[in-house]
Amino acid sequence: MIPILFQDECLAVCLKPPGTLSQDGPGGSLPSMLREQLGCGIFPVHRLDREAGGVMVYAKTSRAAGALSQEIAQGRFQKRYLCVTQGAPEDSEGIYRDLLLHDKARNKSFVVGRMRGGVKEASLEYQTLSVQDGQALVSVRLHTGRTHQIRVQFASRGTPLLGDRKYGGGEGALMLWSCALGFYHPQKGSLLTFTAPPRGDRWDVFQTELDALQ
Repeated sequence: MIPILFQDECLAVCLKPPGTLSQDGPGGSLPSMLREQLGCGIFPVHRLDREAGGVMVYAKTSRAAGALSQEIAQGRFQKRYLCVTQGAPEDSEGIYRDLLLHDKARNKSFVVGRMRGGVKEASLEYQTLSVQDGQALVSVRLHTGRTHQIRVQFASRGTPLLGDRKYGGGEGALMLWSCALGFYHPQKGSLLTFTAPPRGDRWDVFQTELDALQ
């Protein structure tokens, strides 16, 4: 069963298990699981890397999907992530701005030096919450939503996410979690916020900091 944090006639907010597709596709996608579990239409409006887990919202109607997609386009849809990096960022907080090129054939993104076809601007802000045994717990807010953005922007600075085999973070579970969402209800207009910190795996090293986020 997929954990449901909230649902009404328009929305379903849930916790995505790591290893599941956030969009429709082969191999046990989260939308198909939710349709079977909830018995209703499910419309994806944002994505989360397959290896990552955490809070996601799905629309139950095409009208709600359109409203949420518009919020995302207007920058009104707030997402916050937690990650664990190998080594700590040079500054305890800051903004990363890069030009990213996504190679679809390899499903991998790269930081590049100039704007050209296929290149998109990427920006995020971060804050280091704790450093333990050469690993850092980092809070991240995205300004843009590029493919593998958090993973490649931190890896390009010598601090890959723990467990990120694609970007040099070694073996094990990918330490990336969608911990909070904030958006306006597509029908009622009220602000909704949801928070769910990760548990288990190698997150336990930072349990004190994670408990403080609830």
